[in-house]
Amino acid sequence: MGAQYVIGLDVGTQSLRAMVCDLAGTPLGSAAKAYPTHIDRVSWAEQDPADWWAAAVECTRRAVAEAGVDAANIVGLGVDSTSCTVLPVRRDGTPLRRALLWMDVRAVAQAQRITQTGHPVLKYVSGVESAEWMLPKALWIKENQPDLYAAADLVIECQDWLNHRLTGRWVASLNQATCKWNYASPAGGYPVDLLQQLGAPELVDKWPTEVLPLGAPIGTLTPAAAAELGLHPQVVVAQGGIDAYTAMLGLGITAPGQMALVMGTSTCHMALCDRGLFETHVWGPYPDALLPGTWILEGGQTTTGAIVTWFRDQFGLAAEQAAQRRGSSVWEVLDEQAAAVPAGCEGLVLLDYFQGNRTPLRDPQARGALVGLSLKHTAGHLFRAIYEGTAYGTRHILADLAQGGFRGSGIFACGGGTRSDLWLQIHADVCGLPLYLTTVPDATGLGTAICAAAGAGCFTTVTAAAGEMVHVARRVDPDPAQRAVYDFLFERYVELYPPLRGTMHRLAAHVSAAEAAGE
Repeated sequence: MGAQYVIGLDVGTQSLRAMVCDLAGTPLGSAAKAYPTHIDRVSWAEQDPADWWAAAVECTRRAVAEAGVDAANIVGLGVDSTSCTVLPVRRDGTPLRRALLWMDVRAVAQAQRITQTGHPVLKYVSGVESAEWMLPKALWIKENQPDLYAAADLVIECQDWLNHRLTGRWVASLNQATCKWNYASPAGGYPVDLLQQLGAPELVDKWPTEVLPLGAPIGTLTPAAAAELGLHPQVVVAQGGIDAYTAMLGLGITAPGQMALVMGTSTCHMALCDRGLFETHVWGPYPDALLPGTWILEGGQTTTGAIVTWFRDQFGLAAEQAAQRRGSSVWEVLDEQAAAVPAGCEGLVLLDYFQGNRTPLRDPQARGALVGLSLKHTAGHLFRAIYEGTAYGTRHILADLAQGGFRGSGIFACGGGTRSDLWLQIHADVCGLPLYLTTVPDATGLGTAICAAAGAGCFTTVTAAAGEMVHVARRVDPDPAQRAVYDFLFERYVELYPPLRGTMHRLAAHVSAAEAAGE
């Protein structure tokens, strides 16, 4: 057959990206296509599955064309996705409503009810259920759209729907189920007795019976899917996982003590451990979620890159105009303005809770704040404050992990945020730790391609595939001169939340009530 190639499909929050690469991990072709998110109310976020498939078809064809490889030599394909993006469907895959995107946190009451059960399986999620996850969202549909819920043969995730569209098979991801569905292999798998306690025992029958780990083969493409994608029907579709977890593989993280910093629309902090560490306020510890016999601790900031984009969209007109005049990117202009501002933004502290706080506060009703404003502050100050505030959020999670017993041996960064050297340097300075970057910035796409390579039998395991396909490129060291100012301001960041919490919650409740009254 000659050279062999694999494809990673990364179904992100704002767009789908396809990457074609060889078995040395070299990207040969890529393509991306955006799709809309429908935000009808504060804390809601939905997407149309048809947009995912249309993007998958277009991007696969474009990426293969750009790579210039013979489609007959593509042997494997993998899919990663956001999580937990929940979708009720009929057995044939027909969606019954738009999907509830991962950042949709309407199911706060349901999550609180699950937490209040005190069920033993909750120890694998630090004792607190998130409104982002499968059970709360499924319960919200059951309680608010009962006819639709009853009509649903399956309640699954974005990735499960796409894998079915590709292969005709319904399977769940061990990674997704462990991290977001309260599935725990040490406790026997799906939380059947918890569902009974919640009055939803039928939900387990709406989930796929077969649960596969990262890199396991699902099956080959259906003739219809192959024709749409322009691929051979013998292409093996491998089980992927949550985008941040496949990014761990794409960064070469296969040894306990290593940690990923995935800087995208949100930021994920993924720590690989050799044992379960239960005394933290992050998610997990998740058994076998990445590799057999290992555990994952997952911290997360709900909005980081999204805040950066929000600032550009709402307040970046002058920077856009300056970029047009000089023929550069608006991001270059904004970074230059922020770099001209001294560390600490002359007294500004931003709380990055624009869509709630995932960890370590676990508060979906928290809201963003900018404290310390004066008439001296400019757009550059505000933009740098966003970079610093999101870095404080990362440091807050690292502090919680350290208190729980995790000692990291290296932080590997990836995602769209790594395109900003300033943001990377601020993270290193705020956290006081070096960051490592690999040769392929799109670690998520590469990690999913690694799953595809293992699933297609090109390597014996995903660990072996990562060892051959990932290469470290450079290191960003912290500047000791910035340590004192960031130590001081990080303490202010942490101390702001407790007195503001009540106000945040009352404002969130007020907005929700006003929207409900306007229906």
